[in-house]
Amino acid sequence: MTNHVDPIDFELFKNALFAAADEMAVTVCRTTYSGVLRDNMDFSTSVTDSRGSVIAQGLTLPMHLGSVPTALAAVLAHYDNDMSDGDVYVLNDPFEGGMHLPDIFMFKPVFADGERVAFACCTAHQADIGGRVPGSNAADSTEIYQEGLRIPPMKLLDGGERNETLWRLIERNVRIPIQVFGDLRAQLAACEIAEREIRAQVARYGLEPARSMMREMLDYTERMTRAALRELPDGEFDFEDWIDDDGVDFGKPIRLFVTVRKLGDGIAFDWTGSSPQVKGAINATLSVTAATSFTAIRSILPTDIPNNDGTFRAVEVTAPTGTIANMVLPGACAARGLTGFRMLDCAFGALAKMAPDKVCAASDGGNVGVSVGGYRADRSPFVYIDFTCGTWGGRPFADGLEGNASLLANMAAQSVEVSEIENPVEILANELVTDHCGAGQFRGGAPFYRDYRMSEEEAIVQVRSDRQVHRPYGLYGGKPGAPGNVVLNPHEDPQTLTSKVTMTCHRGDVVRWVLPGGGGWGDPLERDPHRVLRDVRNELVSPDAAKREYGVVVDTARWEVDEAQTERLRARHRSARATGALPFVTRDDGARAD
Repeated sequence: MTNHVDPIDFELFKNALFAAADEMAVTVCRTTYSGVLRDNMDFSTSVTDSRGSVIAQGLTLPMHLGSVPTALAAVLAHYDNDMSDGDVYVLNDPFEGGMHLPDIFMFKPVFADGERVAFACCTAHQADIGGRVPGSNAADSTEIYQEGLRIPPMKLLDGGERNETLWRLIERNVRIPIQVFGDLRAQLAACEIAEREIRAQVARYGLEPARSMMREMLDYTERMTRAALRELPDGEFDFEDWIDDDGVDFGKPIRLFVTVRKLGDGIAFDWTGSSPQVKGAINATLSVTAATSFTAIRSILPTDIPNNDGTFRAVEVTAPTGTIANMVLPGACAARGLTGFRMLDCAFGALAKMAPDKVCAASDGGNVGVSVGGYRADRSPFVYIDFTCGTWGGRPFADGLEGNASLLANMAAQSVEVSEIENPVEILANELVTDHCGAGQFRGGAPFYRDYRMSEEEAIVQVRSDRQVHRPYGLYGGKPGAPGNVVLNPHEDPQTLTSKVTMTCHRGDVVRWVLPGGGGWGDPLERDPHRVLRDVRNELVSPDAAKREYGVVVDTARWEVDEAQTERLRARHRSARATGALPFVTRDDGARAD
């Protein structure tokens, strides 16, 4: 070990800090007020050293990977030499360390023997931070000033005492202050938990040994990361994908482009070629782009590599300023999560060329974000936010998952019953959709849909989705997944909506969104016919689609595969192909794109 620490002590210390980060996450889940934190788990927890390098990150939201050092650097730029025991700092400004306004970063410096030894950190998506739309995450905002309260690095607590000016300012600018303050207190509680554990470890080992082991945690992770990278092929690999539009310039596709350069024990993600910054609120900060890139490479590295800044030392991320991947003022970014999810698919497309045995086809394109807000009859406000994703692309060794969050989100689903109790909405349906998964030797995951019925007289509804036009791509002969869609009142007088919409709904209105299906991996004609039979029995694939996509004839009277007809049908499908070569990636038109 480079820092000459005892290996037994090091292992105990390392696991204690990672356990502390996870205990922080459990604390948030158990004490928070909002469903977006309690159930969706849209938050992250971590422990850093005294200079802001992440030592341990809890098993929460990958989209926050790499964002903490950027945010903490902004705090240190203002307060580095003016920190005391009991101070707590917050920020959300995307142009000074933040990612988008609903994400409030909280940092508590931890002191031992009179010296700053670490920071406890918690980042959480607040259910409302003000702005023009309840939930503060509308995709059709056009500048940061429309999106809510913008907090630069500030003290929330000063020596343990509340900064009443800031608390009052937050209270007057959010629609649901009781809920927001409850969530802020949950973040404070999580930081307190980490502070106790860090101090206990310092008391056990001593200040300097603890610092030495923190340095070794980073070096240890870096060594593991670089060793794993050396096992991957060198080269340059690029990929292009498209976002449907930004919710303002409807129908105008937005380009995502990444070049991955791998040489020896280092790797770089260059997002040059991506679209210029757009009008709508889907612009990403460089920290979002970095988190996406980190998640992509981290997903194909060994699982025993710790999640800390040691990994990121081996990964370089660049994006030109003024682009959708690195926005500048006055860019809007409330719905930047959509771009992050789509960037992950783009990064995976490049990595699939480098490591085809490790990368899945395109997912559903990230979660659908639904916000419903307004006032009850007694004028009390409500804000309901639901982020839902659940469709992976087919993998080189297995079907895509359904009901699982995107790799960038790691979110859980909110309980239907709890959502209905806490908010004036009814969830009428939450079901898997037939014939939406991309066909392949390993099919894409089957998506699901939800129906929300409004229970209040009036509510502002905001939907953030994508891939209604540019479908989730398939890999190595797999077919693209079916597109998603959003429909108002699907049962009577249905109106198909755009993928990003803000509208006023009334009591009885029903909003349905349907996730896109995951892309398939591999030639569908190579799929085991009995797997197709199982999918037909489970109503994930119809009998007609089994014939059309897989060349499999299912006898639905006897629920078995007609082997002879299947063999003949597959032979006709193969002979009908213009060429025996299958494309690397198949998109919505099935065109070759390698």
